[in-house]
Amino acid sequence: MAQLLSSSYSLATCPRNKPYLKPFKQCSTPFSVAVSCNSSKPSFRGLFLQEQKLRKGSLVVHAAAVSTSQGTPVQTSTGDPFKPQRVMVIGGDGYCGWATALHLSNKGYEVAIVDSLVRRLFDHQLGLESLTPISSIQNRLHCWKSLTGKSIELYIGDICDFGFLSETFNSFEPDAVVHFGEQRSAPYSMIDRSRAVYTQQNNVIGTLNVLFAIKEFREQCHLVKLGTMGEYGTPNIDIEEGYITITHNGRTDTLPYPKQASSFYHLSKVHDSHNIAFTCKAWGIRATDLNQGVVYGVRTDETAMHEDLYNRFDYDGIFGTALNRFCVQAAVGHPLTVYGKGGQTRGFLDIRDTVQCVELAIANPAKPGEFRVFNQFTEQFSVNQLANLVTKAGEKLGLDVKTINVPNPRVEAEEHYYNCKNTKLVDLGLRPHFLSDSLLDSLLNFAVQYKDRIDTKQIMPSVSWKKIGVKTKTVTA
Repeated sequence: MAQLLSSSYSLATCPRNKPYLKPFKQCSTPFSVAVSCNSSKPSFRGLFLQEQKLRKGSLVVHAAAVSTSQGTPVQTSTGDPFKPQRVMVIGGDGYCGWATALHLSNKGYEVAIVDSLVRRLFDHQLGLESLTPISSIQNRLHCWKSLTGKSIELYIGDICDFGFLSETFNSFEPDAVVHFGEQRSAPYSMIDRSRAVYTQQNNVIGTLNVLFAIKEFREQCHLVKLGTMGEYGTPNIDIEEGYITITHNGRTDTLPYPKQASSFYHLSKVHDSHNIAFTCKAWGIRATDLNQGVVYGVRTDETAMHEDLYNRFDYDGIFGTALNRFCVQAAVGHPLTVYGKGGQTRGFLDIRDTVQCVELAIANPAKPGEFRVFNQFTEQFSVNQLANLVTKAGEKLGLDVKTINVPNPRVEAEEHYYNCKNTKLVDLGLRPHFLSDSLLDSLLNFAVQYKDRIDTKQIMPSVSWKKIGVKTKTVTA
């Protein structure tokens, strides 16, 4: 399974250890706003394909496009005020990564996407599909170029392969790395042993490789890493932003906030945080860990520009988040599925605030040797509160929305204290998009628009925390 998941595109083999460059067929028509977004050819200017053997003999395609965009100059980590800052978005084909890459490009940054495209493979393996039809990454970038005149470079490969990552760093020379490139689903990590192992191997080793690449090739580069509020668990005290000052036996110290992860996915994030903190101290790396809450929504200013730029919208029991799932359930007349008692409380934020927070972190980088932790959410809701909000919004649209309590597939407290601090990003200038009736109306209408694409068999949870086993499991509806 690990070999399958690390594979990207297979091409004709080249002589061992002799990667080569080969020009990709270019479009003869110059790019302009009038160019159609429906071309099936990834025709950005100066595009090349490069082959390289991956571990265990698999191959990966590297696509590198020469950027010709004219953006607003942004201060770089090297102090050059005239060169737009170069930002590498790892995992840029995913839900948060795609929206972030477009947002940063639109703001004048030079952007490169690094992605193995494995998230699309997960859908095929598990029989899942985004509510929204999503274009190939090549068509997405072609459309973005044709609409805005801005290029986003593309590197397709696995960051767990350090050879690929090294070439990517040396080619693009990033001033900042935004790291979304991890298996991000707690239920996926709890399907079976092989998925648990894959999640930890992919996430922890991938992040270690990024840290070593920064140390070796771009030591002033700022790492902006997507963490999760799930690292903290649900303690019976206030959750601080990364650190807590305690007094014990008459002595006082400021220490990393205790971690209480609740899945193999969340544990991988805890390991990442420890590794990043250590390398900041030992190597002087500058890093910001964004402990993000549950994200909802699908549209940003950039993804709404054209249907080929649409973001993915997951509603299934493995990758779908609570609010998005509830909106889809309401649209098709399926009862909202509240796990257990429904008192589980978490931090939430709009996808538009995710991209805003990342931009703020890049524009205000950590100092060399500093490991910053920001709690990235805007509001707190319990599952029951979300269900009530969706019910009321659905009724206004004439939908008959009901709620049912189903056995909780997770091992978690269903009623608990929860109060998190989240002031650091606000202090940097975050302007939150709070959950409003109009936004809920928009999400519900969006779900109704694409209701014919909804597979109701994917709605109910199919993964149990307690029943995870050694045998590789085929998830079926």
